[in-house]
Amino acid sequence: MNEIILNIYLIINNGYVVGFRAVGYEKEGGDDNKISFLKSKVEDDFSKAFHFDAPVNKKGKFMKYPKFAKLEKQGMQYQLFEEIFEKFEVLQNPLVCVTPVVDGKILAGA
Repeated sequence: MNEIILNIYLIINNGYVVGFRAVGYEKEGGDDNKISFLKSKVEDDFSKAFHFDAPVNKKGKFMKYPKFAKLEKQGMQYQLFEEIFEKFEVLQNPLVCVTPVVDGKILAGA
């Protein structure tokens, strides 16, 4: 069965989550194969990925990375990706590979 899978990039500058990028693929096969495929595309996909805004607080400030990490530990980071999921028209709980990009450096395998 084909499903849409996503490479999502978490853009972190000076300790703040300042944006997201994403590329989608329609693939079939097992989850392990899909994850391997996404990981193999991390470097190539970044330059062609769609840009998405990161959330800001009431004062217009970006979220610090430790706050994102806390959401991630609670499994709540997907709430921040809703715009991405809508853009790619993915079902609930899509298969994603999230790669941090810290101060311009892609941390593949992180």
